[in-house]
Amino acid sequence: MAKTVRDVMTRDPVSMSSETSVTEAAKAMSDLRIGSVIVMEADKPCGIVTDRDITVRAVATGSDPSKTRLADICSDDAMDMMKSHDVKRVLVMTDHKLEGIVSLGDLSRRGEGEDVQEDISRAEPNN
Repeated sequence: MAKTVRDVMTRDPVSMSSETSVTEAAKAMSDLRIGSVIVMEADKPCGIVTDRDITVRAVATGSDPSKTRLADICSDDAMDMMKSHDVKRVLVMTDHKLEGIVSLGDLSRRGEGEDVQEDISRAEPNN
């Protein structure tokens, strides 16, 4: 059983500039077989964009993915969004440096509880 977040996190997650196009990010996700990229601004993480964000916030709204930047579909305040919605991915930071990312899949694959997603879905939002 893992004892720390570091034991289960995905190390060296893929990150891209906030100026990167949605098309470029989607291609990287496809090529690398990943579901999210960390959005960076001035060498600091400012949020995360998932494949679902691309679908819902870019494609479904009729935006041109080649002209839409990750900054346009990334949450402005990722922490508030995580508190008020189901948390599925968490950035792991040390001294303002991106160390990794932990997803529900990481936790469940490592036997950290079969009902992780159910527990998170039932939990009251942190206020």
